[in-house]
Amino acid sequence: MNNNILKSGPQEFIENNWNADSLSVLLKKPIFSGVSQKELAEQLEAKKKCWRKLPTWFTTRTIYYPPKLHIEQSSSEQTAAYKAKLISGKTVLDLTGGLGVDSFYFSKKISQVFHCEVNTNLSKIACHNFNVLGAKNISCHSGDGMYFLENSKERFDWVYIDPSRRNGVKGKVFLLSDCMPDVPKYLNSIFDKSDTILLKTSPLLDIKQGISELEYVKELHIVGIKNEVKELLWVLKKGFLGKIEIKTINLKETGNEAFNFQLDEEKETNAILGLPLDYLYEPNATILKAGAFKIIGKHFGLKKLHNHSHLYTSGELVGFPGRRFFIENVLPYTKKTWQQLRLTKANITTRNFPLSVSVLRKQLKIKEGGDDYLFFTTDLNERRIIIHCKRKP
Repeated sequence: MNNNILKSGPQEFIENNWNADSLSVLLKKPIFSGVSQKELAEQLEAKKKCWRKLPTWFTTRTIYYPPKLHIEQSSSEQTAAYKAKLISGKTVLDLTGGLGVDSFYFSKKISQVFHCEVNTNLSKIACHNFNVLGAKNISCHSGDGMYFLENSKERFDWVYIDPSRRNGVKGKVFLLSDCMPDVPKYLNSIFDKSDTILLKTSPLLDIKQGISELEYVKELHIVGIKNEVKELLWVLKKGFLGKIEIKTINLKETGNEAFNFQLDEEKETNAILGLPLDYLYEPNATILKAGAFKIIGKHFGLKKLHNHSHLYTSGELVGFPGRRFFIENVLPYTKKTWQQLRLTKANITTRNFPLSVSVLRKQLKIKEGGDDYLFFTTDLNERRIIIHCKRKP
């Protein structure tokens, strides 16, 4: 951390040029004493990354920006604010603090936050930024979080963990044991110092795999922003052996979409199948990640087009956590019916269909966009069909 960057000259330059081409800045002769052009360019790149993801950091003067990779790996302010709603009590230990976005939002609700970060430089940066942001109740500790926890005399109301995947671990299968810290390995040690754990994992983690690796899972929160799953949040309660609650939340500017259910409910529910009626429904990404394929239809009184299609229909329009459409027409998937569409532009989605969107676009010569939506899917009679729709708000 170079404190010369915090002087008025460099700060004014960063404030006025955050959207400039960093390469052009990098190639210029040094502008400020004690600050290299590389450091200046890195500040500009990192600030730019904060524009939408971390607006509080972006708009606050004398924030010190770490390398942009740390910003890319951090929680967004939206998801951090959601996490803060899940915890309570007086103390929380952020075992893998990073840039400190989650710690900052915890500090708005919890009396004492302990921020641990093994990267010494990042720890200094986070601590500086906490002071600038006025978060005086965050205690910074540079070093390994597990070492701090095991040697602390305190008990914490919550321990928060955001493990990172170990370098060198290859393959598409995502395991918690492949991460640092290895949460399943240290679970008993963590529960010695706290009865409740909030664990953040990548959306790539298979939910069944996560449940099999962990103990005492009480809740799983699947958090999305604008229909993209961003985080899986696991609430672990020491000794909990009850039914697991699955809570999905899709954060949107026009209003959040939430849907909750118990894991056992999905297993015990039978889907009611039906042919397309007047309206079509597509669940948002958090519900699909949760695997709520049968319970969602039962809850909203909808019929499912096919066991594996994950599209739903009804004769009357209902509120729904996802996209809703008015069905204009249902056509069999044949070369003859393609011509009946008479569309040059449409939004195409496939569900339980053998061909990809790109192949279908070439086949039908339909460009992307417009007000028309085409769903290529399979109905309950195993027939390939095209559902032509218009979007409903």
